[in-house]
Amino acid sequence: MCGIFGFLATQPRALSRSLDDLDAGLARIRHRGPDGMGKWVSANGQVGLGHVRLSIIDLETGAQPMHSDDGRYSIIYNGEIYNYIELRAELGEASFRTHSDTEVVLRAFQKWGPDCVSRLRGMFAIAIWDTATQQLFVSRDRFGIKPFYWTATDDGFYFASEIKALLPFLRDRAVNSAALTDYFTFQFCLGEKTLVESVWQLPAAHFAVVLAGHNPKPRRYWEVHYDVDYDHTERWFTQRLRELLEDSVRVHLRADVEVGSYVSGGVDSSLLAALAREVRPEGPFKAFNGRFMNGEEFDESRYAKALADERRMELHVTDIGEQDFVDHIAKVIWHLDQPTAGPGSFPQYMVSKRVGEHIKVVLGGQGGDEIFGGYARYLVAYFEQCIKGAIEGTLHNGNYVVTYESIIPNLQTLRQYKPMLREFWASGVFGERDERYWRLINRANTYGEIIAPEVLEQRAAFEEFKSIFWGSNVGKESYFDSMTHFDFKTLLPALLQVEDRMSMAHGVEARVPFLDHPLVEFAATIPADIKFRNGELKRLLKAVFSDHLPVAIRERKDKMGFPVPLNLWLRRPGPTRELIGDLFGSAAARSRPYLNSPVSIDAVLDSQSTYGRNLWALLSLELWHQQFID
Repeated sequence: MCGIFGFLATQPRALSRSLDDLDAGLARIRHRGPDGMGKWVSANGQVGLGHVRLSIIDLETGAQPMHSDDGRYSIIYNGEIYNYIELRAELGEASFRTHSDTEVVLRAFQKWGPDCVSRLRGMFAIAIWDTATQQLFVSRDRFGIKPFYWTATDDGFYFASEIKALLPFLRDRAVNSAALTDYFTFQFCLGEKTLVESVWQLPAAHFAVVLAGHNPKPRRYWEVHYDVDYDHTERWFTQRLRELLEDSVRVHLRADVEVGSYVSGGVDSSLLAALAREVRPEGPFKAFNGRFMNGEEFDESRYAKALADERRMELHVTDIGEQDFVDHIAKVIWHLDQPTAGPGSFPQYMVSKRVGEHIKVVLGGQGGDEIFGGYARYLVAYFEQCIKGAIEGTLHNGNYVVTYESIIPNLQTLRQYKPMLREFWASGVFGERDERYWRLINRANTYGEIIAPEVLEQRAAFEEFKSIFWGSNVGKESYFDSMTHFDFKTLLPALLQVEDRMSMAHGVEARVPFLDHPLVEFAATIPADIKFRNGELKRLLKAVFSDHLPVAIRERKDKMGFPVPLNLWLRRPGPTRELIGDLFGSAAARSRPYLNSPVSIDAVLDSQSTYGRNLWALLSLELWHQQFID
């Protein structure tokens, strides 16, 4: 895990200027690589590659930029290739100079060209300069676990692991208006947009070949296909899931340093930690949890302790208070690069800080909800699918039959989700699926009169939403798969952004074993009935690995998702409310163009009973605006 920065200038230029550019970009991402820094500039000053290193594999000889033996290719790369040992053998081990996965990527590109990325199993952002063709090859992993941002100016093409490294090279700093609409609608940006005008992200599962003076034209090299498999039995799915997840955890533990795990107390992170402990039963294994000092409803550490006691883990619990929020929130937003998702980035930052005091590599559970059905809205979609099938007589799909009788066990579970059901079916059951999901996840109408109407103009955002929701890789008959696909392409990248930035803020590499592409491809074929039968979220995952989890975790119904007591802190006088008042005390903050006339934050606080998420959106956007735009 590292940070990269580089450029391909429009034309040759002075070496001193190129070195200055590298220094300026790398200085802003130094936290990503505390163990070393490397720079390379072409003889004519037109190409610059920079790298800051967090040493994980081949601690002695894996430095970057790295060059091919003949000097034709130069590479910088951020990430981990988990099948580097197997690829090394395939490429001819005797010819290697190092034991690093960086050299494996370089030699794979030499042999297979751009097609090499389809052979890589892992997380990566890659840039390779070819002196013979004068082309820059760039690529990003299948899920966007590792970041890659770029901008094109009159001076050339610049790219980096974080947006902040590109800011010195922008002629003007402005907010992308379409991305801002996305932000207030979803709390993340769709597609290649970022909140900074003229800064873009290379999409996940894409590569591009860049020529001097030209913008990249990304090409997709991988896609997950939701082709439901009705030919196999549940027993087969059970066995295959066990094989794939155990193998993913095994390769994600490859490192020359100690590996630990986040343990939130939920199923996903707890299961990964348990499987990791099974692979490495000897020696210490460190697990990390965070809790807010505001009562049991904000404390999941008892579940983490149950797992740690059962699996002989060394549990580190971080106590988080209101003053921590006030002291660290500006740093959180700076590291986050652009505001996204909910306030969960704050506790993630605090726990990662604790991780960084002990180890360099940690496993995380991102992806489990999206591929195995961990959100309540998926269950509602499945239930609707069952009703539709039953009304039509039966929905018969190979080994799986949906009838009236199969619906009954779900009814008790669905009683928990009455508000969601009302929103889901406000315009009637079996209405347009895209419009109903849009209504469910669209937050634009929750801001009242705070946000300017033109910012909340929804037509363009809705059209982009639909283009993702009705992806060509998703079967039209499955509402559940369309929802999963949209979340997989939008919400998951936002969560991965949080995972990457909050861990790298403290020089920690976060690995996500659920996002191993053989496992994801398999999960997309599992029938919904196997995932949700009897109204149970992540049913198959829990059934297959029930012997790995304490009963308290396996049977818990109160999934929290690292809740932040923001509403509690805002309802009463205290440091958080003072912070909000100070932050929005200036005329500039109250008069941002996206606000609907000068805003009184006190009026906002006094007019709403549950304002945490929306006020978080305004708070984080204002802090970001001050740090990145002003």
